[in-house]
Amino acid sequence: MCTVVIHVPEDAAGPVRLLAVRDEDPARPWRPLGRWWPDQPDVVGVQDVRAGGAWLAADVARRRLAVLLNRRGGEALPDAAVVSRGTLALESVAGRSPGERPPMRGFNLLEVDATSARVVSWDGAQRRVTPIGPGTHMIAHDEVDDPATARISHWLEHFRLAGPGEGEQWYAPWLAVVERSAELGRFDDRAIIRDNTPLGYPTLSLLVCAASVGRDGVELRSAPLPVPGQWSPLRLR
Repeated sequence: MCTVVIHVPEDAAGPVRLLAVRDEDPARPWRPLGRWWPDQPDVVGVQDVRAGGAWLAADVARRRLAVLLNRRGGEALPDAAVVSRGTLALESVAGRSPGERPPMRGFNLLEVDATSARVVSWDGAQRRVTPIGPGTHMIAHDEVDDPATARISHWLEHFRLAGPGEGEQWYAPWLAVVERSAELGRFDDRAIIRDNTPLGYPTLSLLVCAASVGRDGVELRSAPLPVPGQWSPLRLR
């Protein structure tokens, strides 16, 4: 149930920028942005300790970034045959996108390089690739800019009007929108900072990450929410 806001510039010389909110089970251990994979020394990411994979990963040398968002699909696959989706982001930044029939539950994998972005989706039956055109877009557990997703239909235009901004804290206008969204309450379908337990998922919003990917390199900043599922003013570092 994660959320990503992404801006692809009209001018390919400018960076692709994104703000990502991670929803996960607070009891599942994870590590913040760091170099956690010795076999991929140029990769910085947020590690899932249990499976060893990544929610978000960036290869700073290749100027590639990937973010994993879960979606429905693949439930018919027996548990013994399921491969962890946590491998997807690490494989992606190494230049290996998911194959046609990945043995996994459903996902949206956002893939970003210095000049473009796309989403590779798997619903358990079909793999699809959606290029992300210039402008500001949102991704959650369904399609890109999906009007059937309440948080997207409610907040997308707000993010488009807000930014991104300029300078070192270009993400500040987007964070202000996230802060306003918290007034809805964490159980609201339109919420970005969320508590998904009423929906049957043990996941709450845990972390906010901002990333810039361009010809000049990759920049990553993040901050955990002090209380899972509840907004507090954040200083991304």
